[in-house]
Amino acid sequence: MSPLPRQLRPRSGHMIVCGDDGLAHRLSDELREVYRQQVTLVAPARSGVAPGASPTGRERATALLGRVSSVMTGAASTASDAAEEEQRLEASELTDDVLAAAGVAGAVAVALVHEDDEVNIRAALIVRRLNPQVRLVIRLYNRKLGQQLEELLDQAAVVASPGLDLVALDTSTTVLSDADTAAPALAATAVAGTSKVVQADGLLLRAVERTPPRSGEVADPGLCTLALLSATANDPAGAEGSDRSGTEAPRLLPDEEAVTAATGHGTVVLEAVSYSGPVLPAGRLGSRGASLGQLFSRRLRWSLFGLIACVFGLAVASWLTTDDDLVHATYLTLLDLFAIDDPALGEPLSRQIIQLLSGLAGLLLLPVLTAAVLEGLGTFRSASALRRPPRGLSGHVVLLGLGKIGTRVLARLKELDIPVVCVESDPEARGIPLARRLRVPTVIGDVTEEGVLESAKIHRAHALLALTTSDTTNLEAALYARSVKPDLRVALRLYDDDFATAVYRTLRAAHPHALTRSRSVSSLAAPAFAGAMMGRQILGAIPVERKVLLFAALVVAGHPQLEGRTVAEVFRPGAWRVLALDAATPADRRPDLAAAHPADGDDRPPGLVWELHPGYVLRPEDRVVLATTRQGLAELLGRHPRPADPAAP
Repeated sequence: MSPLPRQLRPRSGHMIVCGDDGLAHRLSDELREVYRQQVTLVAPARSGVAPGASPTGRERATALLGRVSSVMTGAASTASDAAEEEQRLEASELTDDVLAAAGVAGAVAVALVHEDDEVNIRAALIVRRLNPQVRLVIRLYNRKLGQQLEELLDQAAVVASPGLDLVALDTSTTVLSDADTAAPALAATAVAGTSKVVQADGLLLRAVERTPPRSGEVADPGLCTLALLSATANDPAGAEGSDRSGTEAPRLLPDEEAVTAATGHGTVVLEAVSYSGPVLPAGRLGSRGASLGQLFSRRLRWSLFGLIACVFGLAVASWLTTDDDLVHATYLTLLDLFAIDDPALGEPLSRQIIQLLSGLAGLLLLPVLTAAVLEGLGTFRSASALRRPPRGLSGHVVLLGLGKIGTRVLARLKELDIPVVCVESDPEARGIPLARRLRVPTVIGDVTEEGVLESAKIHRAHALLALTTSDTTNLEAALYARSVKPDLRVALRLYDDDFATAVYRTLRAAHPHALTRSRSVSSLAAPAFAGAMMGRQILGAIPVERKVLLFAALVVAGHPQLEGRTVAEVFRPGAWRVLALDAATPADRRPDLAAAHPADGDDRPPGLVWELHPGYVLRPEDRVVLATTRQGLAELLGRHPRPADPAAP
């Protein structure tokens, strides 16, 4: 039991974030810097290192890159300065006393984002008891349990506060998964030409990354241009990927003039919107049955086929050399084959020879049948074992790490019918049962050891997805894979932005023609959690290099930037853009666009109108789907972000 925490300054209307990993720190920064909220961070005692990294790992990464140490020193000081602007409560357990000391009774929102689902569930029950009306956001990996928990906590709130407004209760408890938020973007990053997607309510928002047009060509803007990528066409070692890249940084939601003037820039455009259909059941992700080719080896099948042909030939020979019909001749041959016929004494010579040959075939049949039984038993016994990468495999994705994130990404890749080979050091990892059930080839071993990536056929792979929780392991795997195949597409999971920038510049300088991308799971997930704490619905997030573009559902009423203005007038370059309109009446409107509705069978869910006329005037009762930046969403909610860094775009 940890000692009673010190009492913090009395606060009212603040927000509380409880967590033990990088997502808690990202979410706290998001609320303070973007939404200008007072935040109390409840976290375990400081360990002396930045979240998401270990001293050993960081030292190894510095040795590999050669010039990362100076960047990391600056990042550490920045993190230290930011920590002084928030109230922090150090506690190893979330008990009643700890949450009371954090000020749950006067909080407007509480986020429980520990990695352990059980810790979050226990804390949620305590928080709901201490403050029945607080807005609660919970991080859970188990999606089915999350739906049940939402109902349980809402019922607990009604029991504790009988007069609670049921309409307000619809958004009082929100269960999110950082793995589900980040998996589509990570899966899309690994595959050339695959669209970046945000899935919500049967919608598949497809954001396609397009290369810069050639001289004299005009890039297809799609439905609209969502972003301009970094200006690195002429500078392979450019600073792509950092929020502090100055004029070289990606530009979100540019206007038409900026798109026209941006020569040499790739673009991210909204290409199409379609109905994604119901989620495939788990049984359709892979086949549990075994075909004949999987049961028996090729050599055994040919041996069996040869014996059958031999028996058929002997039966025909017996038919031709005797007066019997074909059926009786075949029957006699089978009796001879199994040594249950009488010796052909006194019979013609041809009959005796055929009987001897049939007996010889019977002797050969015995070991073949024994081998078939053994191979069949071995196949069924190994059906629950992990498959090895088959010979001749090529064009696949090597997925490194089968933790929470890797498991979700594996399921997404299999849904897209993309060949995958997994590499995992822990044979008891979370994603091993899924890989076994989907019969995905898996290599168990430490990726930093020689020969492990070779076993995954990295030299013939199309892409590498390094998704372990260690930045250094991901980096080492990427460097080694590039040494084997210089043009390999690489996507890294990296926590620190400055570290990611240094990694990107080094890899691009060494391999300018190979595609390198880095993603931070906490950066992708934090905006959705922050939006839920603010009482707004975030449909999803699309990564644009190291920045994030949000899709949000918003009611026009109460927002002077939208109300009474046309679609063209409300467009704010770099801040927000209206993409769709919910034309359904408020009574028929779906309360939660993030919830799935299996009954929908149309190509587009009813009520949502896309490709709006620029002159349409937004009414207070309208609900719109926006593409927005984090700062733009904060401004729409009446919160003004901190002044931008002069070095930032």
